[in-house]
Amino acid sequence: MSARRTTTVAALAVAGCALAGALGSGTAYAHGSMQNPLSRVEGCYLEGPEQPKSDACKAAVSLGGTQAMYDWNGVRIGDADGQHRRLIPDGRLCSANNTEFAGLDLPRADWPATNLTSGADFTFRFRATAPHRGTFQLFITNSSYRPSQPLSWSDLEPTPFLTITDPQLVDGQYVLPGKIPAGRTGRQLIYAIWQRSDSPEAFYSCSDVVFDGSGSAAGTAALPASDSGVGHVHDSPAANAAAPAAVPAAAVNAQAQAPAAAAAAAPAAGTRARATEQLAQTGTDRATGMTAAVGASFVLAGGTVAYLNRRRRAAGNHAR
Repeated sequence: MSARRTTTVAALAVAGCALAGALGSGTAYAHGSMQNPLSRVEGCYLEGPEQPKSDACKAAVSLGGTQAMYDWNGVRIGDADGQHRRLIPDGRLCSANNTEFAGLDLPRADWPATNLTSGADFTFRFRATAPHRGTFQLFITNSSYRPSQPLSWSDLEPTPFLTITDPQLVDGQYVLPGKIPAGRTGRQLIYAIWQRSDSPEAFYSCSDVVFDGSGSAAGTAALPASDSGVGHVHDSPAANAAAPAAVPAAAVNAQAQAPAAAAAAAPAAGTRARATEQLAQTGTDRATGMTAAVGASFVLAGGTVAYLNRRRRAAGNHAR
């Protein structure tokens, strides 16, 4: 192979690695919400974002639109790093200060609620569409809580009643066995924080609960589709540092010279998108996505080598 052709192949390999950097740079899908007791956002999603049944969900959709409910597993702060109280102001706890989810912060006494028994053992469950290592903290409201008033940090007990690190994942749900605080009556709220340990990202949810039997039975909510929710890009420092490198001009020229080989080796954009989504939804980490992308770059380079060899043989036959 001539020096020019070797340079061309090397340039395409570099371009493929740049593509690998782009695919492995931190794009992932939203990750979860409290399943039992059911969170506000997931409850509204299960009611149907286009035609919610409860007045509270209708009001939430009217304020913030339907997209927030389709993004039920994405109430998050990418760079939280444990600084929850500093980053989330009073009155914005349920939305995590994200305007997309502003409807979740509406102070109402008619949010659909789950029946709980004060002082009883209870298995909390958190639906995870992309599992990660981390710690769950569950807080319950105190005597100052008024459902008709915006939720403030001072309305929560100062310490979580349940803290679990790296809990068991069963059927797409983190299992959080614990005990419901004693002495609770009427309508209350459980606030969940899931702080990842492999990233500064954290997830939040508000679950309305009642202790008077007027709510729905615990554990009866339908599970949302495993592929529901819309993607987001991690905004952690590590993700930002993985921005793809510029593609050399030689690689661009080589692609122009070998369109047939590039078309044969590179998958369709829709196929790449579906593959990336599948990786994210099953919790596959960035390294796996990088490996797949690097493999694709070598396929591209191999296709280019085969194309150039065919051209060389064709030129030789023509000369003879």
